[in-house]
Amino acid sequence: MTVQRDVIVKLLVGLNHQSHDGVIPAYNVLMNVLPTEFWNNFCERLLDAVPQEKRAEVEEGLAEGYNDCGYHTGQGVVTSKEFKAVVEPMVTEGKKDILRGAFAVMTATGMAKSGIVQNKEAERMVIRAVNYYQGDVQSGQMRAYLLRGACAAFYDLVYGPPYPDGLGTYTCEQVAGLECGDPFGEFIVTKKS
Repeated sequence: MTVQRDVIVKLLVGLNHQSHDGVIPAYNVLMNVLPTEFWNNFCERLLDAVPQEKRAEVEEGLAEGYNDCGYHTGQGVVTSKEFKAVVEPMVTEGKKDILRGAFAVMTATGMAKSGIVQNKEAERMVIRAVNYYQGDVQSGQMRAYLLRGACAAFYDLVYGPPYPDGLGTYTCEQVAGLECGDPFGEFIVTKKS
């Protein structure tokens, strides 16, 4: 058996119930559940507050912040009892399946309905997403900072040096986006040069 994405999503989507204080106490981490509008407004207001010549630097900072968060949260996820119980029994292709499972968990949490369309192990990965944070505001500009950061973080965890020393081994570029009117978001992860 190999990783069955739909089965994982169905089994884990129920763990997204937040406690009275707004925290999801699953996956070996604490995740705060905030509406998509919060993150979209946060990013838009931040970008609107900086001069045009600083926007690219701020955009990279947003992606790097999400990369850092995704790296540590992702480590919690792949070492969690939930991941071990649901995903690990399906792993037959090692690291490839760990990645597939991580993206299935991402879908189950509601962060992004995404999956791997190409993976040249430890070199390059292509992800497509049909729904994700920052993808529902038609801005004409690619702004999926959370997904960029998380895609690179997952690759860091699986193909970089062992945790916690692998952060920043890979980078992610967004090449298509729902926010630009494309039918999906597309993200390419490669090793940093």
